[in-house]
Amino acid sequence: MNTKQIRRYESNNAMVSSGRKEATDIGIQIFKKGGNAIDAAVAVGFAMGVAEPATSGLGGGGFMTINLPGNSESIFIDFRENAPKSAYPDMWCLDEKGKVIDKANAIGAKSISVPGEVAGLIYVLENYGTMTLEEVMAPTIKLAEEGIVVTAMLENMLGIYGKHLEKCESAKDIYCKDFKEGDLLRNKKIANTLKTIAFEGRDVFYKGKISKEIIKSVQDMGGLLTKEDLEEYEVEVKEPVVGEYRGYTIISSPPPSSGGTHIIQSLNILENFDIGSLEVNSAEYLHMFSEAFKLSYEDRAKFMADTKFIDVPLKGLRSKKYAKVLSKKIDLNTARKPECYDPWNYEHDDTTHYSIGDKEGYLVSVTKTINHFFGSCMVGGNTGILLNDTMADFSTNKYDVNSVDSRKKPLSSMSPTLILKDGKPVAIIGSPGGVRIINVIVQIISKIVDHGMDIQEAIESPRITQNATNTMLYENRISSKVIEDLKAMGHDMNQCLDYDKKMGGVNGIYYTEDGKIIGAADPRRDGVAYGI
Repeated sequence: MNTKQIRRYESNNAMVSSGRKEATDIGIQIFKKGGNAIDAAVAVGFAMGVAEPATSGLGGGGFMTINLPGNSESIFIDFRENAPKSAYPDMWCLDEKGKVIDKANAIGAKSISVPGEVAGLIYVLENYGTMTLEEVMAPTIKLAEEGIVVTAMLENMLGIYGKHLEKCESAKDIYCKDFKEGDLLRNKKIANTLKTIAFEGRDVFYKGKISKEIIKSVQDMGGLLTKEDLEEYEVEVKEPVVGEYRGYTIISSPPPSSGGTHIIQSLNILENFDIGSLEVNSAEYLHMFSEAFKLSYEDRAKFMADTKFIDVPLKGLRSKKYAKVLSKKIDLNTARKPECYDPWNYEHDDTTHYSIGDKEGYLVSVTKTINHFFGSCMVGGNTGILLNDTMADFSTNKYDVNSVDSRKKPLSSMSPTLILKDGKPVAIIGSPGGVRIINVIVQIISKIVDHGMDIQEAIESPRITQNATNTMLYENRISSKVIEDLKAMGHDMNQCLDYDKKMGGVNGIYYTEDGKIIGAADPRRDGVAYGI
């Protein structure tokens, strides 16, 4: 990893920060052609599925948080995958340890949920963009035809998941060719699929020849996806969750994501303490974050699920009065043993996030995924599309609130987030990292707000992560003296790499008071920021 690579970029007009240089460049192309930030966001969305195929794409889904110029309320677009209609709570065969036999919920046809990405990106373009679908997809089609450069991260993931990809002939033909860093990976089938969507639109994916290819391949391998599942998929437009932290407005994701609610809850707890007076990544500092995270994740375990199926006390969880009560459980010197264990730690690390903003006030934060790296490790027939394995995000316990059910959306932590102050843009942030996303975003927000860090400095700063256990994961750049002090306070410590991709891959944008737009990208992954 080249930690010295320049990832921070300043501009005056518009900025794109994404997980791959090719996708960032495509977003900038759209701006230069006269498109707005929505047009760029849709173009980057399609581009990321080609440039970083292991993490997202046409076979997946995600969330988008948008602030429009002059708009008093932000918009949340939910294009998360949902379970097939025939799914049911105890559909999995479990072994004596309660694990799904043959990992059928994570690999292969039964792990596939109804994809939402194509519907989501096209919906956003048609309702808020200015360019045609053909115009925003043209650069991605060219990229797919020419091929992408294999990075060290992609080479590593191909090595790990190749044994699963080779079980599907359509996937094997594309990905099982002993790729090395620097090689070109070409997926001509995805290029043809993208062309078809560009010219024929949404229906060809959900009702036409693409859907037929996907359904046949899934059903031939014993999956549940049907023609009806695809035809009836709908994008949902929702109100984002909104909170306040020390005078800053935090706007983020509602259920089925737990992210926004528990980001706000964690910040509300921390607001009861003078975090700004503590040295960043000191033992006292990390102890406070660890305790706040444990409290939030305990509530996540008890309450969070798709609100169409489960009544979730969202207002209570975001209440500052409730956070005040929780804060009194924190001992400043001793780690508190969790009162429950989070049984929903099923989420992947393998998502992607990008942020786009301009001087006009368009703010777009997008997190999307096919779930684990390479999703189900299945490609849908001749489409070239890697299909998700989002069924793995459900609990395998049929009595849990996040259990599988017909058309239900699994719990997520994806948290595309906007920060405003007095109605003006401050930041656009988000991250991959599965269940750890909440922790990542809270730390970034606090470092910007409480310590005045530059956004790139905040992103590169060492991180911890913690859920409803007593084990704190930490990046190895945190000093050994701090780790020993935390152990003495009662924390169980688990070391990670210096720059560990398990700790996310933030792509963010910051607006300075003098009108500059700063893009920042995370050295833990392949992100690049660029602006005009």
